[in-house]
Amino acid sequence: MRTEQPQVIYLKDYQAPEYLIDETHLTFELFEDHSLVHAQLVMRRNPARGAGLPPLVLDGQQLELLSVALDDQALSAGDYQLDDSHLTVQPKAATFTLDTSVKIHPESNTALEGLYKSGSMFCTQCEAEGFRKITYYLDRPDVMSKFTTTVIAEQHRYPVLLSNGNPVGTGPQDDGRHWATWEDPFMKPAYLFALVAGDLWCVEDKFTRQSGRDVTLRIYVEPENIDKCQHAMTSLKKSMRWDEEVYGREYDLDIFMIVAVNDFNMGAMENKGLNIFNSSCVLARAETATDAAHQRVEAVVAHEYFHNWSGNRVTCRDWFQLSLKEGFTVFRDSEFSADMNSRTVKRIEDVAYLRTHQFAEDAGPMAHAVRPDSFIEISNFYTLTVYEKGSEVVRMVRTLLGAEGFRKGSDLYFERHDGQAVTCDDFIKAMEDANGVDLTQFKRWYSQAGTPRLAVSEHYDSAAQTYSLTFRQSYPATPDKVEKKPFVIPVELGLLDAQGNDIALRLQGEAAAGTSRVLSVTEAEQTFTFVDVAAKPLPSLLRGFSAPVKLSFPYDRDQLMFLMQHDSDGFNRWEAGQQLSVQVLQELIAQHQQGSALVLDQRLVTALGTVLANEQLDQAMVAEMLSLPSEAYLTEISEVADVDAIHAAREFARKQIADQLFDALNARYQANRGVSRGTEYVAEAEHFARRSLQNIVLSYLMLSGKPEVLAATLEQFDACDNMTERLTALAVLVNSPFEAERGKALEVFAENFKDNPLVMDQWFSVQAASTLPGGLARVKALMQHPAFTMKNPNKVRALIGAFAGQNLVNFHAADGSGYRFLAELVIELNALNPQIASRQLAPLTRWRKYDAARQALMKAELERILASGSLSSDVYEVVSKSLA
Repeated sequence: MRTEQPQVIYLKDYQAPEYLIDETHLTFELFEDHSLVHAQLVMRRNPARGAGLPPLVLDGQQLELLSVALDDQALSAGDYQLDDSHLTVQPKAATFTLDTSVKIHPESNTALEGLYKSGSMFCTQCEAEGFRKITYYLDRPDVMSKFTTTVIAEQHRYPVLLSNGNPVGTGPQDDGRHWATWEDPFMKPAYLFALVAGDLWCVEDKFTRQSGRDVTLRIYVEPENIDKCQHAMTSLKKSMRWDEEVYGREYDLDIFMIVAVNDFNMGAMENKGLNIFNSSCVLARAETATDAAHQRVEAVVAHEYFHNWSGNRVTCRDWFQLSLKEGFTVFRDSEFSADMNSRTVKRIEDVAYLRTHQFAEDAGPMAHAVRPDSFIEISNFYTLTVYEKGSEVVRMVRTLLGAEGFRKGSDLYFERHDGQAVTCDDFIKAMEDANGVDLTQFKRWYSQAGTPRLAVSEHYDSAAQTYSLTFRQSYPATPDKVEKKPFVIPVELGLLDAQGNDIALRLQGEAAAGTSRVLSVTEAEQTFTFVDVAAKPLPSLLRGFSAPVKLSFPYDRDQLMFLMQHDSDGFNRWEAGQQLSVQVLQELIAQHQQGSALVLDQRLVTALGTVLANEQLDQAMVAEMLSLPSEAYLTEISEVADVDAIHAAREFARKQIADQLFDALNARYQANRGVSRGTEYVAEAEHFARRSLQNIVLSYLMLSGKPEVLAATLEQFDACDNMTERLTALAVLVNSPFEAERGKALEVFAENFKDNPLVMDQWFSVQAASTLPGGLARVKALMQHPAFTMKNPNKVRALIGAFAGQNLVNFHAADGSGYRFLAELVIELNALNPQIASRQLAPLTRWRKYDAARQALMKAELERILASGSLSSDVYEVVSKSLA
């Protein structure tokens, strides 16, 4: 913990390491009340740093140093310098061997960084700077080494001993302990190191690579979860095949392992050959995991596997380049999921998430560029900007170069930089060199923070039969205060005629180019003129959300209804519906604020009725189009968010839609539920689509309050064979006025799943997100439940995160009680797990978004956190930037 102001680290200050580590030999002796780590580092002076032998400064935190030896000569305390964060030794030659032994305490490591215990299992998490809590080391991504690791532990308690690479030896010891040695033939930085020891069972399979060699695949879990691994194994094999076919990337070791752990700060970690996963991203079975959980498992398994090339074989030079591996890999896993499921629906889901959450981050105090210029605590930059916006930047490169050009660029990137630690510039340079293009201006996406605004106006000249679109870029102020220059914004578009057909596109001075094309907007103001346009068209702009910008065009509601029905781009059909919904909801919000009676524009009901009646549309697409913009998104697009008016307006609209479309909604529900009753659960796109529509329809139907809907909901809750339908029925009941049925359902659910931690997390979240009055009291009561603990990140996210992040009307109670509650928990979590504490702060950091009274209350809680005592650098950075 820190009491002084932490140090700011700047990208401009980067220097290559003074020394390199060619070989790392580790021996772990694991005991119940401590562990010993013996490290032998084969080192040399970095020739890139010149001559001379400067002091060797190794990173280390929370380590008890037992011994140090330089070239087999033991050093006394006067031969080295030691402080809370570093061990400094003076080498005598350009090549040397350093041996250290340290004692650490994994059993009391609640921060879950370095080596720690999750239940009865030892495991590690070293990204970004966790390895320094294991042993003294050059803990930076540009120091790459070959690792050999020996793990020694009690055989009865820890029969499985794992580390990176390939197994090279195992054996017993005379004292009831045993050992295993693993050797990783590939150079890697310390953040990719992994170790696991526990009483684990595994599911084993194999994958035959395109080259004909087999890879052994193993997923390790605690014995009670052995029946929940098959979906993850299937997802892994799909990922391996897809990466071979789409990117030409084969796996490079003889064995690939995944281990599921219950206590984990993130979703998963791509350690070379030994991926460590939050159990929520591995375990999936119909009875205990929803469709969304199945899809998340598939996506996360793919993401971590894809890192084998985009992150491991080619890694990042420094942590400012984090999006080099994360943005690229998010793009890769998104494309994989699109190929496995519905491409349009996947794009809708990704964009809805980006605009609700990452755009909010861009507009808040923690706004930063995809490649930030500075940070205090690197764990705070595992953000939506680095991941999701970083993915959008890669997607724009693919859009500008085309699929074939992008593949040429990625092939060159992997070939040129295999085994290296590189930068975002190196990635773009490979794309340039492979395609003979200049992306210098495009790189501003990496260096400029904030979400660009793109205003579009039109002009039609009937005499000349020309149609012009003028694009104007603007850039909001962000905390970095960097003067913004024009971005390169790829805008994919089409033009629709009066019948809703795409017309042929021909720009002035060019040949015709089909009915959809990409315009590259590179200037602050830029006009494109299309010729041979017989009548004024309706533009379909930013198809597929071709750039992460806030687009504005003066569509009226009738035009939006037209696009909903006719646009050939599925994403833009959904987008037109969202824009129509936003206009209608904002009108209702204004009526509420004025104290007027709420009156819903019937065009929204008509449009949704048309969608509901269209049985040709993918059912998942219908479900997405029936989903009104969330309260979080309506908050994000408001100048000053009125949480009470937003909630009232959205609930009024939902109730009106439910009442007026009841028969059509009920018909869809009965048809889909009928199929579900007669069909065994299948985790495939068509079945996901059917259940998603069935469940959103049920949530509308319950708003009617009709007894037959209650009966249908109870039937679904009791009689379904899968968690998707059961949890939806529970959520519908929890948000309904039927108090007795709600209480009984919660009781039955908890009794049935009390021994399944992941299912109980969903039980917590459903209640935490309920917008019925008394939300905070419910959350406080649930914190006393025996299944809840502040020491488990999944529990914190499920209960506290769901309340503060999803239950806006209760969290933003006018008396500030929600803010006080969150501040107290952040102060408590700061001492237990700083990473989780800082991530729970996000709702408070947006205090400037609300009315003056709420601003004062939220700011006061941030100030209370700042004054609370010794803050971790994680929490200090977020709070101090939020108050700046």
